[in-house]
Amino acid sequence: MKRITLVVVAALLSLTSATAQIRVGSKAILPYEQTFAETDLKLNGAGLREMLWIDLYAGGLYLQGKSKDPKEILDADETMAIKLNIVSGFVTQKKMIKAVRDGFFKATFGNTKALDERINDFIKFFSEPIVKNDIFDLVYVKGVGVRAYKNDKELGVIKGRDFKYALFKIWLGDKPASEQLKKGMLGLQ
Repeated sequence: MKRITLVVVAALLSLTSATAQIRVGSKAILPYEQTFAETDLKLNGAGLREMLWIDLYAGGLYLQGKSKDPKEILDADETMAIKLNIVSGFVTQKKMIKAVRDGFFKATFGNTKALDERINDFIKFFSEPIVKNDIFDLVYVKGVGVRAYKNDKELGVIKGRDFKYALFKIWLGDKPASEQLKKGMLGLQ
């Protein structure tokens, strides 16, 4: 009888674990819920950043309440997060730094002057090699700024809602890193 009970409990636990995550593409698994700065966030949507049919990373947008409106999300002054799960060895430290710099340039229409010092501080978060299965959490905490994490280790904080706006615009703006990923994060796919 104890053995049957253990098997049932194990089966229920595995079902609970399986439903608490979502598979994005064939290689990434993102949780449905995350807690940052004592705020519970739910996965708004997720997608893949691809280049030439190669999956580079999965991205998930975590909000307090669902939204399909990128302007509303960018303008919101509330805790939210973007999770990036690296699924390819093609994503390197050098390529990530270039992509982030290019992303800020596009997000600000080339006018990064007010953010340059903070962008440079943010780029320092990519000072170590980036390898397949690394996970980055970019968390905007209301009243604090953007906290960056790599594999659950806090890398630092960049202050300013204007920085959050430009950073999140890399994926949610009019000229996103990937239109497909933007649609996925907004739950439109």
